[in-house]
Amino acid sequence: MFFSEVTNQAGTFFYLAPWAVFFPVIGLLFNMAFGRKIGEKGVAMVAVAASTLSFVVAVLLWLSLRAQPEGTVIPLASWMTVVDVSWAFRVDTLAVTMMLVVGGVGSLIHLYAAGYMHYDVRYKGDPGRYGRFFVFMNLFIASMMLLVSGNSYLMLFVGWEGVGLCSYLLIGFWFEYDTKGNLSTENAKAGKKAFVANRIGDFGFMAAMFYMFTVFGTLNFDKVFAEVPAVASANPHALLIITLLLLLGVTGKSAQIPLYVWLPDAMAGPTPVSALIHAATMVTAGVYLVARSHVLYDAVPAAQHAVALVGALTALFAATIAVGQYDIKKVLAYSTISQLGFMVAAVGVGAYVAAMFHLIAHAFFKALLFLAAGSVIIALERAHHPLPEDGGAEGEHHGNDPEGFDPQDMRFMGGLRKVIPVTFWTYLIGGLALAGIPPLVAFFSKDEIIAEAKSADALVYWLLVTAAFLTAFYIGRQIFMVFFGEARSHAAEHAKESPWPMTSVLVTLAALSVAGGLLNWPRPYLAEWLGHTLGEVEAAGLNPVVAGTSATIAVVSLLLAWWLYGKRPLESAGQPDPLKRPLGWVFTGMEAKWWVDELYWAVVLNPYVALSRIAAAFDVRVIDETVNDTAWLTDFVGGKIARWQTGFVRNYALSVFVGVLLIFTYLLWR
Repeated sequence: MFFSEVTNQAGTFFYLAPWAVFFPVIGLLFNMAFGRKIGEKGVAMVAVAASTLSFVVAVLLWLSLRAQPEGTVIPLASWMTVVDVSWAFRVDTLAVTMMLVVGGVGSLIHLYAAGYMHYDVRYKGDPGRYGRFFVFMNLFIASMMLLVSGNSYLMLFVGWEGVGLCSYLLIGFWFEYDTKGNLSTENAKAGKKAFVANRIGDFGFMAAMFYMFTVFGTLNFDKVFAEVPAVASANPHALLIITLLLLLGVTGKSAQIPLYVWLPDAMAGPTPVSALIHAATMVTAGVYLVARSHVLYDAVPAAQHAVALVGALTALFAATIAVGQYDIKKVLAYSTISQLGFMVAAVGVGAYVAAMFHLIAHAFFKALLFLAAGSVIIALERAHHPLPEDGGAEGEHHGNDPEGFDPQDMRFMGGLRKVIPVTFWTYLIGGLALAGIPPLVAFFSKDEIIAEAKSADALVYWLLVTAAFLTAFYIGRQIFMVFFGEARSHAAEHAKESPWPMTSVLVTLAALSVAGGLLNWPRPYLAEWLGHTLGEVEAAGLNPVVAGTSATIAVVSLLLAWWLYGKRPLESAGQPDPLKRPLGWVFTGMEAKWWVDELYWAVVLNPYVALSRIAAAFDVRVIDETVNDTAWLTDFVGGKIARWQTGFVRNYALSVFVGVLLIFTYLLWR
């Protein structure tokens, strides 16, 4: 679908598109300048308002597209004439769908963070960072809006790098601590790990752009897509190289094999960060990139198959690891990697609408699960280490909790459904949605992906079905360990429900997780809507056989989780996991995340560190010594020559005479 560049059209709000980026930028600049003066409430109000106004712009663009679905391009300023790139905002159904998700879910998470960070900054002993947190959050919203609304690969890449920067800043927000709140460099290392892993993926994206410019002579979406048929017939290998390089970028940003390792460690960031960046929005950028580049991928079936296989393998592999984790956020982190695998597999088999449907669904239920997990963590923190406003004394903590107490470790939880009921019920809704229980949103979106895979690729289909079984099991395991049985710590027994700014967001996201299936069922509204950008697509609809099979698998898997963790719940934090004995070394591998990090250290990082030490020694002992010796020699020679500089003319005349005599002697001798 190609658009003419216009600045405005009568009866539409297209001209407002740049403000989706400008509003968050204004919010962060205001908080940078006046944050300390207006206090926590003022900072939160400005940040939430900025994000909400960005969402309002997205809503107005959606209304305009309903009247004029072919969309438009809004030019803002010239950038680089050499590569035919301008600052221009693309308003079409795909871009605005992403803008609605980013703005809507982002605003809810901002509101939640206003309450969550009130406690977090106090537990860490640094209330002054409250404003800094919301500056970074607004910067993320601005970068993500730029990513999804850019009219060229280069403009998309600017937003792509912007969210990467925000990810680094927010993962390492508490850079001097670890996830347990102890002084450590663990969080800082997690931020660096995310930065480096994403740079590897970004190298693929940049290489794709460089080669794309060489082949097409432009990075503008419309002009590139218009030339694809000609390039496909004249130079098909060029399209294969470009699409595979873009896939490398996808594996970095959307945490797919082999670059997924950064996302679990990214749970070092505050919980709202996990929900916003690493569940609902940023990590879906890779899925958006493939969907936006569908014209390229449709012309290269080999690249499509590679994308589908990477996604399906990631979905299954990450699901196996999630089964063996105990950190409440780490389980959700590997779940995110797995669900992103479903989306990547979907775009790989050409099911772009199904992928976008699951992207939206995932934003609802995974943001809900992360925020509800944050509510659990804060509830345990408030019971273990009550603030003065909770009736505690400064520095007080409960010694009744087991040794090594960790508010994120599910083994220290249990029985929480009795003390934090709102968090429990919303978490249950999010968990059942993730498992694919009807009529919740993921039942429709995930089954649509599986149905498309069944008709496209048998291997991808069976990988996804197996991953779906494990998905229902690990979320059932988590729900039973956290909320059922008896409390396994003093904190779990005396936990308190979170304040209304947090619980109201949970209720809203739970409602979206319940009703979200209506987006594409019973009428395929989403397919019709995205068809204006992706071309005419046949709505997959609800396949009764696939849907029935998937629902049965989910129920059986949840019953298995209940039999292992609900029927005989853990009695103490030190009790071995019920799967430990029957699965043996397999479960040990799941607990150890299949030793992938250790493998990377052995194969890549340790040799790199050794090489860097050799290079450092060479630099010190050879390069530096050579420079130092040269300086010494220069100083020595200069000192000797300086003795000849007496200041007496007769000495200089004698030197000239001797020099002339030597020259004449040389000439006569020759």
